[in-house]
This record gives sequence, structure tokens and C-alpha cells, in this order.
Amino acid sequence: MTSYFRPLPHSSGPRPKDAFALAGGPLWFTEAVALQRDAKPEIIPAKAIPDEVLARLTAPRAPVAGMDMGGVTLMGILNVTPDSFSDGGRYLDPQAAVTQARRMTTEGAGIIDVGGESTRPGAEVVPVDEEITRVSGPIAAIAAELDVPISIDTRKAPVAEAALVAGAALVNDVAGFTYDPALAPLCAARQVPVCVMHAQGDPQTMQDAPRYDDVRLDVYDFLSERIEALVALGIARDQILADPGIGFGKTLEHNLTLLRDISLFHGLGCPILLGASRKKFIGTISGAGAADTRVAGSVSVALHGASQGVQFIRVHDVQETRQALALWRAIEWGYENGA
Repeated sequence: MTSYFRPLPHSSGPRPKDAFALAGGPLWFTEAVALQRDAKPEIIPAKAIPDEVLARLTAPRAPVAGMDMGGVTLMGILNVTPDSFSDGGRYLDPQAAVTQARRMTTEGAGIIDVGGESTRPGAEVVPVDEEITRVSGPIAAIAAELDVPISIDTRKAPVAEAALVAGAALVNDVAGFTYDPALAPLCAARQVPVCVMHAQGDPQTMQDAPRYDDVRLDVYDFLSERIEALVALGIARDQILADPGIGFGKTLEHNLTLLRDISLFHGLGCPILLGASRKKFIGTISGAGAADTRVAGSVSVALHGASQGVQFIRVHDVQETRQALALWRAIEWGYENGA
């Protein structure tokens, strides 16, 4: 029976001599939760984790698109769509997109994620030519004016190709490279970093009663299989981000379970990306109806991700999240070392 290991991270207090660094970053752990299907979780000493798994849990993550993986990088969301759930229609014009990208970069975003197809529940597929038209101009304009990495949020190889030509440096696929069979080989040929995300179903159907045997382990197995497939194509493991796909074919309880145990995914040996900003479950729990009133809840989730060693946090509200992270770091490690 396969065993899985979720490290229990610490960020402050005296660090024991037998502690291990989590993903080579500032967090550390001395214990982990051992998980198996159809068995009760068990807390074990970190030194009891199998060597191969422990190596992946502790190895420093290599830079991705020039970004250091020793801390948290904020990925600013820039939807150039008319129908995204939170900001649809605001940034269709390339100059409006540049203005928003500049604002997010100034506020602390380390990368800008540009998407031309809404992936909200119920969203329709956008024709390839239209999606290319939406993303190419804004990406080219941002690349020409700002010194910031750009990721393209797409499921389609022709869109990714056009975005890479325009200046994108990373491909972020919400379908985990299962939608378009040409996309992964393209990324391998271009030797660009990628983000592989888990989703159950597609945007039109993903919230139709999603079910799992164990959402944590099912998502982990999916991501592990997709990462191995990408590595087999020639994409280096240290250039693959893993995203458990909060809100993509998950119930509220599925989302909370994944967030609670998100440190499990360090065992994949890749940086983790968390994208929960302004999503419906935040409004359900907090009572905040409109997406743009869910800032405080989104920041709370982001801080939890940071406390579990997540390297990328994808957000709409860069300034608020950066401010919260600065205070968290200062409290945990002191102002001089943390801020």
C-alpha cells in the first residue's frame, strides 16, 4: 500500500538539531503525518520518512523563470476576458492591461498571469483564434514596458505558442496538460517552465457533484502522474509547478481539506502554487457575496499557504496580500530578517 507523507511545518521558535528544512526554505519540520488509503493517519518522526521522499521534501527548489523559490512569490492575476468571475472585461485593452500589470508589479507581484479564457464554473470554451487575439497584444505590451516574468494561463498549444512569442516565460495549464496533447511537447521543445494543475472535469461540468475516494491522495496521484509525464518529455522537474486546483471540481469540504493538508504536495519535489483568491468557498464561509468583497478571506488563505511553505500564491489583491505577508514574516522571524 502506498504511503504519503505530510510534513508539519514550523516557522518560529527554537529549531531542533534534528529538524529538516522544508523545500530548502525557511520553514522546518521534525514530524510528518503518514497517510495511507483506508488507514488512520499517524504522526511519525521526520527521520522515519523514506529517503527518496525525504529528499524531495527537503531539497531546495531551483529558480523558476528567474524567480527565487526560497520564499513566497505573488502571482498577479490579469484576466483579459469579458466574463471572468471577478474582473471580467476590465483589462481587454492592451494599455489597460499594462497599467494593471504595472500596478501589481509595483505592489509586489513577482509574476503576472495573463489569461484569455475564463475557467469559472460553467464557462464556455473560447475559440483558439479569439483567445490568441485576447492575450497576444497585452503580453507583448507588458513584456515591452515592464521587467517582470509573464505566465500564460491556457489549455491550448497555439495560444501558448503565440503567448511565448509575445514574451511569456511560463505556461500555466488548468487542465494539467490533458486538454491539448500538443501543449506539453511544445513546452518541452521551448524549454519553458510550466504549472500543472488538477481539475476534475472541465469548467462547464466540474462543479456537478465532484467526488473523490480521498481528495488529498487522489489529487496527489494525478499531479504525480502528470509531472512524471512532463519529465519524460524533457521538462525538468525543478521547472514544474504543482497546483492542487482549489475550486476546480471540488466541494467546499474538498477545498478545505486540500488547504489543511497542502504541505503534502511538497513530496512531489516541485514548487507549489496556490490559487484560491476570491473564490466562491471564501464567500460561502465568510458571507461575502460579491467576489471583490472577499479580499480579507483571500488574504487569510494566502497566509495559511505561506505557513505551509507554498512558494507561489496566485492573487487578485497583491498589495493587501503583500502587506499581510510582510507582517507575518516580521512576527515570525523579526523585522530585519523577515520584512
